[in-house]
Amino acid sequence: MDGQAVKAILFDLDNTLIETSRAGGMAITKTSELLKTSLGVDDITVSSICDKFKQKLFQETFDPSAGRSIDEVRVGHWEESILEAAGSRCPPHSLASQCYYLWKSSRLEFLSLSPEIRALLRELRGRYKLLLLTNGEAQTQREKVEAVGCDEIFDAIVVGGEHAEQKPLLSIFTLCFNMLQVEARDCVMVGDSLDTDIQGGFDAKVRATVWISSAAAALPDGSVTPDYTIPTVLHLPDVLQRLR
Repeated sequence: MDGQAVKAILFDLDNTLIETSRAGGMAITKTSELLKTSLGVDDITVSSICDKFKQKLFQETFDPSAGRSIDEVRVGHWEESILEAAGSRCPPHSLASQCYYLWKSSRLEFLSLSPEIRALLRELRGRYKLLLLTNGEAQTQREKVEAVGCDEIFDAIVVGGEHAEQKPLLSIFTLCFNMLQVEARDCVMVGDSLDTDIQGGFDAKVRATVWISSAAAALPDGSVTPDYTIPTVLHLPDVLQRLR
């Protein structure tokens, strides 16, 4: 390290600051109950429907110019999943819509910025510029930001879906640096994804990359190597102390 002071911290959102995977799992559980009651099918079929929805969500590509909203697209995921798993017992479109809006509202309800992380961010903002940099469809990510009430904590919020390119591409990192009026070497990138957060930070030549990973497993073959690995963002002050 060259002794250059850190001026700004870029944070990922999902599974870095908020437990999106956990909230999604809890929302799936609530939606499973609706499916079982509405369809009168066994647990295996319900589980298959939900697994198919999660797979479609994972593989989702959204084109806002195609004339369908993200809500309409995801209602379609539920409709297709029910048809594929339940066959001739496929219900009307209304059940797919009910499933989606129950899943969506439940996930947002279960999302939260813990008091400890909120306090940490407020403390850090007294010494650093903070920017939230999240990939994803614009409406979906903005709804999460609003649900957890973290917008007032950051100097800027950048949602990948509102721009031509997302992490790990250099252009969106350059946008962030310009918004904060800092250089890449002044910044630390913190996130849970090696492919987007850490690779993007590495390519942008930030001062340091910090990977949030609670697993003790070795890095995947061919992946970028983070400068630091910590189990939770609450350990970030230890890293920042070493970067002074």
